[in-house]
Amino acid sequence: MTMRVLVVDDAAFMRTILKRILEGAGFRVVGEAGNGAEAFSKYKELQPDLVTMDITMPDYDGIAGLSLIKEYDKNAKVIMCSAMGQKAYVLEAIQKGAMDFIVKPFDNKRVIEAINKARAK
Repeated sequence: MTMRVLVVDDAAFMRTILKRILEGAGFRVVGEAGNGAEAFSKYKELQPDLVTMDITMPDYDGIAGLSLIKEYDKNAKVIMCSAMGQKAYVLEAIQKGAMDFIVKPFDNKRVIEAINKARAK
C-alpha cells in the first residue's frame, strides 16, 4: 500500500520540492498546508499515514501543529523539517512526539530514509 503523506510548509516552493521527492519515490501526497492550524484540520480531514511539518511558519508554527495533531492522534507519524541551526526547536519537537527531522535544503536520500524509518515504526 502506498504511504499517504501530508506536506506542511509555509513556502509553496518548499512544498513543491518535497512533493516531487516523495512522489518520485512512490509516495502519495494527499494534501498540503501552509501552517500548523491548517495542518491540523487537513490531518483530521485526510487521515494521512505521515506528515512532514516545517518548524518555522507564521500563525501556528510546526511545534504548535505537531502538538495539536498528537493530542488528536497519539499514533500520528510526524517528521519535522527545519533549516540549519534550529536545534532547540528540533529537540522540542522530538520531545513532543516527532519521529524524526530533516534539514533544509532537502537531501533526497535523507528524506526517503526518514520516511521509510517512520513507516517501519
